[in-house]
Amino acid sequence: MKRPPKDNLASNRVISRRALIVGASQLAIAGVLTMRMRNLQLEQADTFRLLADENRINIKLLAPARGLIHDRNGTLLAGNEQNYRITMTREEAGDIEEVLANLAQLIPLTETQIAEAVREMNNRSAFVPVTIADRLSWDDIAKVTVNAPALPGVTADVGLSRFYPRGSDMAHVVGYVGPVSDYDLSRIESPDPLLQIPKFQIGKTGIENKMETELRGSAGTRQIEVNAIGRVMRELSREEGIPGSDLQLTIDADLQRYVEARLDGESAGAVVIDLENGDLRSIVSSPSFDPNLFVRGISVADWQGLNENPYRPLAAKAVQGIYPPGSTFKMITALAAVEDGVVDPEETVLCRGFTEVAGTRFHCWKSGGHGNMNLHDSLKHSCDCYYYEICQRVGIDKIAAMARRFGLGIRHDLPLSAVASGLAPDKEWKTKTHGEDWRIGDTVNASIGQGYVLASPLQLAVMAARLATGRTITPRLINAIDGVRVPIPEAEPIGVNENTLRRIRAAMDAVVNSNRGTAYGARITEVEMRMAGKTGTSQVRRITAEERARGVTRNADLPWERRDHALFVSFAPADNPKYAVAVVVEHGGGGSAVAAPIARDIVLQALYEGPPPLSAYPSAMRGRISEQQRKIEEHMPAGSVAMNDRA
Repeated sequence: MKRPPKDNLASNRVISRRALIVGASQLAIAGVLTMRMRNLQLEQADTFRLLADENRINIKLLAPARGLIHDRNGTLLAGNEQNYRITMTREEAGDIEEVLANLAQLIPLTETQIAEAVREMNNRSAFVPVTIADRLSWDDIAKVTVNAPALPGVTADVGLSRFYPRGSDMAHVVGYVGPVSDYDLSRIESPDPLLQIPKFQIGKTGIENKMETELRGSAGTRQIEVNAIGRVMRELSREEGIPGSDLQLTIDADLQRYVEARLDGESAGAVVIDLENGDLRSIVSSPSFDPNLFVRGISVADWQGLNENPYRPLAAKAVQGIYPPGSTFKMITALAAVEDGVVDPEETVLCRGFTEVAGTRFHCWKSGGHGNMNLHDSLKHSCDCYYYEICQRVGIDKIAAMARRFGLGIRHDLPLSAVASGLAPDKEWKTKTHGEDWRIGDTVNASIGQGYVLASPLQLAVMAARLATGRTITPRLINAIDGVRVPIPEAEPIGVNENTLRRIRAAMDAVVNSNRGTAYGARITEVEMRMAGKTGTSQVRRITAEERARGVTRNADLPWERRDHALFVSFAPADNPKYAVAVVVEHGGGGSAVAAPIARDIVLQALYEGPPPLSAYPSAMRGRISEQQRKIEEHMPAGSVAMNDRA
């Protein structure tokens, strides 16, 4: 059937409209393609010609500046310095041994360095540059740059390297960095591309290691044009990386330097805590080492010297070392017994020089005995027999629980290497660890900080801080990150009767300031600066019955490694505590003779924020103290606080 003319006209109009739309769309697409082709062929022709011409565009990662580390007053503890270096890429070099031989004629390269470079290049991908030499002079860099045509694959570069201006002062706290090793890479599930940069430095110990992510930053990129022989012609683009975060520590660098100088010659650890907020003002392990040795590549001789030193300079004794706390633990035993109601503080216990428990004789340090001792006098005179008696009434589980409440036997969360947990043992622990039942003799030993009990100087300082304040002081080391203050954890009440704590503090005051106290020789004569504390001497060897019968051998007559450890915990001023200090001297002998005077000097240095006046010392000591201060001043490197005597 034939369609009406009117219908045909409408149908033609629809078809024409559709054809117009399709045609316009095709024209638009063709226009876009034409414009894109014009852009690629004309405007970006040079760029793509370079990319296609012998791969002459290289894109390299740019290492960001590592974050700086400062002390609480802004003193630089870890910084960055320019480092001129030479790198080499195997795929661009051709005969790498020939290129290295030519390079050795321009800069000092030993056979060992050359062999190491060849080994590393063969172990890495052909396109990964390998550092051949670093810490070069500008003259060396200039020689290599001028002779670039004869050195294919060799690039002169400048980067940043870590340095530690305070040397050994902060080695155990700040730590050090070193080149990324295969071992480092094997421990990381998804390594940051930055770690592939030749000799890229990452934290190995201390804060450098524990705060690596914050300090590292993010990589930048650099696009360069090179000619056919590998010489850099120009830099096409550069996008700088994001620098790492700057850290401010709670440490006082000047106090830290003083403490290290005061511990010179000892194998020891010392910790100073600010009682207002838990800030660690000083954490020193002695002897120390220069962390710059590791950044630059430590020599075999230096490494052997550090490893073979019996005083173990690489060990962070202040947080990593754990020792029997000796009599510094007696406050914990006393608190557990009094709080449990099994002992009245005024009750006396007879000390005859020994206590017999289950057929075994446990001796007091004073062979003739102390006579009748109450809580106050037992701490002042450090009577052992008093604690042998009261510990049997309260039991080890309650003693261990009290120890943990005061910071012993727990790991404090600090960004430092190998922070020790110590040990506050109980019955369950011995069953799990040794498969044996706890014995009453174990409790007796633990009551005076011997046997299984172990604590670090850090833990002992926390214990002293909590005794002084009655609050759960938590140690903190990071004060601010990029200028933003790190929150201070709130110190809750410790949950011990305040009257009991007052008795303990009064006894610790008497330890130092009573003329019959065990630390009277380490007293401070400025009344407002008076120190309270507790001595400790922990055995590292067993004294046999035969030795007791003929007389116990003096520490001075024993080999160094068999002498007792010397300990002292303290807080000051006694009436209004501001700082807590703990000192442990390995194999130092007696706590009263060795550790207490060191703690006293550290306390005074902290309270006076510098050298104390001689009037703070007993008059008979002032001549010796003045000479000691002079020697410390000579020991302390340039840049430290002067140790001038003050009237």
